Amino acid sequence: MDTLPPQDQVAALEEGRAYLEHTDVSLTVVSGADARSWLHDLVTADVATLEPFQTRPSLLLSPTGKIRATFHVLGLGRDFLIAQPTDQPSPIDGLLAPYVLSSDVALGTSPLLVFSVPSPRAIPPWISEGWRPGIHDDGVDLLVAEDARSETRERFAGSGFVGVGPAAVETVRIRRGIPRFPVDLDEDSLPAEADLEPSIDFTKGCFLGQESVAKVRNLGHPARVVFALRSAEPARAGEPVLAGGHEVGLVTSAAPIAGGSAVLARVRWAARGSDLRTIAGTALRPA
Repeated sequence: MDTLPPQDQVAALEEGRAYLEHTDVSLTVVSGADARSWLHDLVTADVATLEPFQTRPSLLLSPTGKIRATFHVLGLGRDFLIAQPTDQPSPIDGLLAPYVLSSDVALGTSPLLVFSVPSPRAIPPWISEGWRPGIHDDGVDLLVAEDARSETRERFAGSGFVGVGPAAVETVRIRRGIPRFPVDLDEDSLPAEADLEPSIDFTKGCFLGQESVAKVRNLGHPARVVFALRSAEPARAGEPVLAGGHEVGLVTSAAPIAGGSAVLARVRWAARGSDLRTIAGTALRPA
């Protein structure tokens, strides 16, 4: 699937001629007569109006507004699929299960596979129905049965698309300055730290953590913030970030670019306008 050299995979993604066969996403089925209203009341996305072949990014928050999971909700009709990266601390089905109680809701695991076309600029003409916007970069996603895996790969190849791996997608993500949980954010993070408002429908009547999110949005700011930065020298994830000689944060993601690195760093709010450097002395400038 991802037999191209890493730099060629990144180039294919940036040129809009790549697809990703996900091995890093789990699919949880939310079914039952109450599935729509039940899920709508818990997650930050608008599930009430989600139609088949529509996708919405969403969060599950703690009562205090901290991030417990990030994922995408895919509309199937009465039922829904939740696509969650497998590297997150807690599977979404386990997080949601305590809230089922007496609701007519069932949580299960889907055997389907997810194929993504990350770029919306070039989608193979044979894809007439897919879930939009896609998990990556507003593209399109396909749900494929296991016995259709090989045929789907062949159809992509016939359209001039090449398979890429998660590492290439991660490199492009960092270069574009897009924060990701749990890499650039953790379970102590608030959505406002990384401008995750597109995953939150503020017109909803309720969702877990709504009051805390509204308080930060209307009355204050988070203690930390995630920045997209650039450096003229190599930087590494895990390096402390300094301002005025004092540690104010951490490089959370880094990827090579011509002449240096693309960086995401989580720093204290008070240091957001400061002259930032890594502990090795590498200057960090706004992307």
